[in-house]
Formats: sequence, C-alpha cells, structure tokens
Amino acid sequence: MNESWTDRWNERYSKDEFAYGVLPNAYLMKQIEKLPAGKILFAAEGEGRNAVFAAKIGFEVSAFDISIEGKNKALKLAEANSVTIHYEVGELHTLNYKPEHFDAIALIYAHFPADIKSSLHKTLNTYLRKGGVLIFEAFSKKHLDYLAKNENVGGPKELAMLFSIDEIKSDFENYEILELEEKEIELSEGLFHNGTGSVIRFVGRKK
Repeated sequence: MNESWTDRWNERYSKDEFAYGVLPNAYLMKQIEKLPAGKILFAAEGEGRNAVFAAKIGFEVSAFDISIEGKNKALKLAEANSVTIHYEVGELHTLNYKPEHFDAIALIYAHFPADIKSSLHKTLNTYLRKGGVLIFEAFSKKHLDYLAKNENVGGPKELAMLFSIDEIKSDFENYEILELEEKEIELSEGLFHNGTGSVIRFVGRKK
C-alpha cells in the first residue's frame, strides 16, 4: 500500500470524533455473541470499536491496521472500557501472526486495495485454526448505486474494491458456509456510515 493510502486513514482517524462511532457493528455483535470466547483477530480495525466489544465479552483480542492514528484511538477506547487489546500497525505480511493461531477472524468493512484484497484474504485464512469461524461484512458491488444517491453512506467508489458473493466463495473456498448473502441494510455508524447501502454478509467455518 502506498503512503497516500496510509495518510488518508491517518487523517480520518486523527479527529477527536470516532469516524465510525464507538459501538460495535451490529452484524459483528450478533455473530460474535454466538461464539465461545477465544482468540480473535480483527483486520483493518481502525479505531477499535469492534475489537473493544470482543474484549469486553471475554475474547483475547488481536487487531491490525495501517493507521497509527487508528491504533491510538483504539487503545484509548480500550482503556476507557477497562479492557486490553493487542494492536499492531503495518501491512499484514510484516506482522508475523502464527498459522492456525486464532479461533475467529473478523473482517468488518475491511476494504483493501483491489490488487491485493484476495491475497490478503488467503493469508488471513492461514491464521485461522480448522473449525474456526470467519465473520465478514462489507459493501457489495451494487453499493455504488446507493453511494451515487447518498455519499453519507460511505464506502469505496472503486468497483473493484467492492465485493460479490462469487468473490467470497472463491477467496474462502475451504469454508463451510454458515451464512452468505447480499443484503440492503440501514447503517448508522459514526460520521461516515449513514444511510441505506448494499453489503455482503458471510459467516464461514474453516474446514
């Protein structure tokens, strides 16, 4: 990822307000509460709202992002909630996570650059133990139609950064599909996710 990409996220997370709020994503919260507490990894975790929630319900939480400002906000949020999260800053290939180390992985609006998103998914797959669960929510390719009507709903404006059901099936082909759908939803998350959008939701168990 280039410096402009990192700078963009550092700028977004440098403000006093939390860009996407301090409450966890609704879908993540619903799915994670079904799981026994264990080791979980949050990818592209930003300001930590989801990681902190997981820690509050007993998970051992690891998280990463390219933004140091995101980490700073996440650690403040963790402190305010009297929990600990292990947060790394850097690109995934530099972070030395161990194979099959995690019981769960969460990808919540983790929109990586188009040329690396599938390879990052496949790398993350190696860090999840067999029988572990992956939880995913992100904007679908149909979302551009919603974004054209309401920029406040947020999300990438580049089609290739958005997701399709076929891409998820391909990237996570070694998973039992527990849930996989494209869905219109209402978002109300902080400053940058507000309005009607189209998402892909996926929960899978690694075979």
